[in-house]
Amino acid sequence: MRPSLAGFCRLRIRFFPELAFSVVNLSSPQLECCREPYILVAMTALALSEILGLPVYGPGGNRVGRVREVAIVPQEDSNHISAFVVKTSEGDRLLSMRSIVQINGGVRSSAEPSEWSAYGSSEGMLLLERDLLDQQIIDVHGRKVVRVNDVDLLQERITGDGIRLRVGSVDVGARGGMRRLLKNIIPRAALASVVSKVPPKPIPWEFVNLIETDPARRVRLKISSDRLEKLHPADLADIIEDLAPAERDAVFQSLDEEVAAEALEEIEPKLQVAIVNSLDSDRAADIFEEMDPDAAADLLADLPQERSEEILEEMEPEERQDVRDLLEFEEDTAAGRMTTDYMALSPNARVSDAVDMLRKFEGGIESMSTIFLVGEGEKLVGAVPLVKLVLASPETRLADLAADPLISCSPEADENEVSEIFDKYNLLTLPVVDEAGTLTGVITADDVISILRDRL
Repeated sequence: MRPSLAGFCRLRIRFFPELAFSVVNLSSPQLECCREPYILVAMTALALSEILGLPVYGPGGNRVGRVREVAIVPQEDSNHISAFVVKTSEGDRLLSMRSIVQINGGVRSSAEPSEWSAYGSSEGMLLLERDLLDQQIIDVHGRKVVRVNDVDLLQERITGDGIRLRVGSVDVGARGGMRRLLKNIIPRAALASVVSKVPPKPIPWEFVNLIETDPARRVRLKISSDRLEKLHPADLADIIEDLAPAERDAVFQSLDEEVAAEALEEIEPKLQVAIVNSLDSDRAADIFEEMDPDAAADLLADLPQERSEEILEEMEPEERQDVRDLLEFEEDTAAGRMTTDYMALSPNARVSDAVDMLRKFEGGIESMSTIFLVGEGEKLVGAVPLVKLVLASPETRLADLAADPLISCSPEADENEVSEIFDKYNLLTLPVVDEAGTLTGVITADDVISILRDRL
């Protein structure tokens, strides 16, 4: 019985783990000349440390230099190697991957060194040894900061199309470190045998977020924070806290204002101050505008007054006034902990009105658990849990869904009283009401968690 192509691939992978195979559709432009519907592509695993220092041979087999660096040009392709930087007797030159026909204990070029480009600058290039080895990167999947010990490359050989090298993963474990440490000390074959016994610890390249402290170079290399911005703010805060000051500031500077605001709220107060002080006033103001007003007020209160005023002056009038109002209250009182971002409607409003408000609400998600009912003079008359809206018809009056009893506290209530009320009534939100019965703000469950955390 003739084995299937898939079965053949599985056998090769099982008995030769250093080789991998994949099937490529011939719609690829490079393979248009082929008549078979699919072609087998062999992929051999190589380590960056194995390539660095390899001898380079010309078309006639004469040695012409050695590999000094491996370069990616992210603007063109952020996954595949563009060229090798080769040290020759005429100086450093760029050997394009298009001219490489073999990598096996040495690099064979189809072009003479005189045809290679002179290497004058690394502008726009990501050099793997310089920019990755021993550098800190962010493992987006593992949500942590790690150090790179080696880089795993995949050598792709396509029939009729030569060789391509693709970055497969970065090695952050002992295998990569051992391979580099023992290189040139023991024979290559013996080294391969030794490191094969050490479990690999790879991070796939698609989960790697590079850290670049130079803003201009970050732009040139197209290093974005898209992957970071998909993380939960608490995970992002943990990562930022683990970085050195220069790296921390660089990562934070690259984040979208909304993401930066959410992460900043999760960072420890001392680091919050340090990060804000590293920002210029208009950038800081943009971030503060995206924060919950109570969190923004708390942080501004920790800054020197002159710095706080600089940031407030750059903020939009409405957000600035919300924060200024909160700054007037003592931090350890209900008023000092409350936010002015909440949802309030008339008791005669309908469920459909509440749903429309929910769709347009730009405050924190913690404030979305309750719709507060206010009458004349913004006096609090009721509260409707979000779950009741889901179960009611669109035309139901909100007053008919109000929870009983209506629990609230005064602006002067201290943190202990606030915590006890939340615990006693199992609340998600607690309205803060002044002597006239006017709703002035809302305390959310995350505020209470912050109070309790501060006591630890």
